[in-house]
Amino acid sequence: MEYRPAGAGDARAIAALHADSWRRHYRGSFPDAYLDGEADADRRAVWDERLASGPADPGAATVVAVDGGEVVGFVHTIYDDDPVWGALVDNLHVTADRKGDGIGTALMARAAAGVLARPRPTGLYLWVLEANVAAQRFYAARGGVPSGDEWSDSPGGARVRDIRYAWADPSVLLD
Repeated sequence: MEYRPAGAGDARAIAALHADSWRRHYRGSFPDAYLDGEADADRRAVWDERLASGPADPGAATVVAVDGGEVVGFVHTIYDDDPVWGALVDNLHVTADRKGDGIGTALMARAAAGVLARPRPTGLYLWVLEANVAAQRFYAARGGVPSGDEWSDSPGGARVRDIRYAWADPSVLLD
């Protein structure tokens, strides 16, 4: 398994994995019409924009897990996102057939290492859909603490409840 910074050439694979993950885990939370129609193009536009400059954005980092030349997971972290909570793990996704292989844990460790390597390390947090109980168990098992919730508008227009998971000390996520 190789873990490396994502570049513009990874946008298509990341977008496809992202859309597939949403279809698998957000069905019932996001509108079916969005998941079955616009999700692919929407995620492609997001990742094309995010990775257009390659790994050069100092305010964010995307790390991919690559096995046999195929992107099998990724994490996207936005540094200094919130003055209270710190860096935001905006996305963490692993291909369905590789869940349970430790890829998600390794990607979270890389997100934490990126935060801790900053001149002023912060905490780390993320939002997870209330309906995504498996992801909540994953984050809790890695020391994430539920720290509030809020309602938001999903892509496709549905109202969803998100739960914040936070790590005041991201070093607990290191390998």
